[in-house]
Amino acid sequence: MKIKALIALLLMGSMSMMAQKSYQLQSPDGKLHVTATVGNDIQFSFTHEGTEVLAPSTISMTLQDGTVLGENPKVSKVLKASVDKVIPSPFYKKSEVSDIYNEMTISFRGNYGLVFRLYNEGLAYRFFTKMKNDIIIADEKAEYNFSTDHKTYAPYVNSKKATFEEQYMNSFEQLYVHEAITKLNDKRLMILPFLVELDGGKKLCITESDLENYPGMFLNNTTDRPSLKAVHAPYPKVTKQGGHNQLQMLVQERENFIAKTKGTRSYPWRVFVVSANDKELADNDMVYCLASPSRVSDISWIKPGKVAWDWWNDWNIYDVDFRAGINNDTYKYYIDFASEHGIEYVILDEGWAVNLKADLMQVIPEINVKELVDYGKSKNVSIILWAGYHAFDRDMENVVKYYSEMGVKGFKIDFMDRDDQEIIDFLFRAGETCAKYKMLADFHGICKPAGLTRTYPNVINFEGVHGLENMKWATAESDMVTYDVTIPFIRQVAGPMDYTQGAMRNAARNNYRPVNSEPMSQGTRCRQLATYVIFESPLNMLCDNPSNYMREKECTEFIAGIPTVWDKTVALDGKVAEYVAIARQHGDVWYLGALTNWTPREIELDLSFLGDGNYKIELFKDGINADRAARDYKKETLPVPADRKLKIKMASGGGYAAKIYK
Repeated sequence: MKIKALIALLLMGSMSMMAQKSYQLQSPDGKLHVTATVGNDIQFSFTHEGTEVLAPSTISMTLQDGTVLGENPKVSKVLKASVDKVIPSPFYKKSEVSDIYNEMTISFRGNYGLVFRLYNEGLAYRFFTKMKNDIIIADEKAEYNFSTDHKTYAPYVNSKKATFEEQYMNSFEQLYVHEAITKLNDKRLMILPFLVELDGGKKLCITESDLENYPGMFLNNTTDRPSLKAVHAPYPKVTKQGGHNQLQMLVQERENFIAKTKGTRSYPWRVFVVSANDKELADNDMVYCLASPSRVSDISWIKPGKVAWDWWNDWNIYDVDFRAGINNDTYKYYIDFASEHGIEYVILDEGWAVNLKADLMQVIPEINVKELVDYGKSKNVSIILWAGYHAFDRDMENVVKYYSEMGVKGFKIDFMDRDDQEIIDFLFRAGETCAKYKMLADFHGICKPAGLTRTYPNVINFEGVHGLENMKWATAESDMVTYDVTIPFIRQVAGPMDYTQGAMRNAARNNYRPVNSEPMSQGTRCRQLATYVIFESPLNMLCDNPSNYMREKECTEFIAGIPTVWDKTVALDGKVAEYVAIARQHGDVWYLGALTNWTPREIELDLSFLGDGNYKIELFKDGINADRAARDYKKETLPVPADRKLKIKMASGGGYAAKIYK
């Protein structure tokens, strides 16, 4: 009996192996290889020049009726294609993007399939369904397996509450922990993008693109083996107004599914960016390429630019003869400052609408929005209004139409703090409605971007970053300096980020303290200047108050003059959590930025991208005492070295910023 049983098991295993079939695809440069294996389930794995990126990993989708797309799958058709095209990218870090990839589409019986797409820079895959009626997705399974317990840069959700249900409410702005996969806290969710350190110094950055009509993806780890699994917030069943100033919708109960959707559609791309060296992560276009094309036919009215911002500096201006605060006199002062320095926008952040009403038609007596719009127009400065999520969503069409007709140019929409399907749908509705009335949208209190800025280019910016606002209250243990040289390789891979830099009060490592009304940054003055080059942000804030800026003429002129969208980007050098250097071109002028962590650093940058000709460099470098008095800097104008080798030196927590021109 034992011999017969053993023979039966061997035969079953042999039949299973015979039933499995593998399908391969390689990147255009031949360095990346993906293998999709179809047997009892669907698995995929891929390598980069022989280095394992992912071990065999199982993926599937489960419908509410119990159907599992990926269980005993039967292949009906496999198609391969190659694409080499150029995508215009007018509000991006380059004016056009090369979209070059090889693609494999595997269709299965049961009206579903998978698409694998390989760029030279990484892999993406997505499910699609071709079903006649609407469907409900109970869950999407993804187990990303590794043969080695790699270290990661993992951003947990803000919430430390016990259950995942309580963690789905989250502002998506968190520092990173640097731990091996099995050492991460498996009781906490982690947000995207997520970085894995592979063998040989290579990196894997996991994120997503073309996220529409579907919840965003979290990751969770296992502690018994190196594996990450996807987690999605279930669809809200019962919501209740509450939270910050009654501007949020708090989920009281959730459904037993993650999405209800059309039966014929493609699902979000799961994106795996692979880099041979860290600097490649600082200039990657996969999320943009994978997003749906623009749905706004006329984009001529979309104007990126700078914003004089009130909230971070607590409206704390001085040397004036009126009481500063949320009133028209204060905002006219901001408008005058913006006009004098060619700054395109002034934002009215939280406080202009009556508190606790969640009604954007109720304006406090101290503010006359129409008067400010007209005054700004006379000074060539436009107005953007802050809006809490529920106040905006409850009457979206009327609010956008009303303020558009008044001359307001956009909304900064805040406190969504979720990324379930309901909120992702809201982002698209808001983008579409704002586009209809030629209004910009800047999303705060929300997850990372996932391609929406291409699909609705009037969605000009996303937060989803632990930005400078946190310096108003963070303790000295909150290490923003290290964070600043980490996000260009991780969070910024997903798209633009409203970090809100520009502090004129700067603190060396031991001098920082939180001061809500007169906040300061960690690190040097030159660090703040350099972030305007390093961080991608088509709508970029000057976070400090105009009174401070007017006392710092050189620095203010420099940051006010830096573009916010670019023709070209060149990642010059960098190492995650240590330092970064990037050059960007706008017209005939190049800008250069570099940041270091708390380690003083000297690096040599290759400027051969400039080509022939004589160039000058107008530079801002850390002063000799910048490690003690962080505001210490030196400005110089010099010829660019003929050999195009530029040596720069940065203080602890320092930076370097420059403008290069013929």
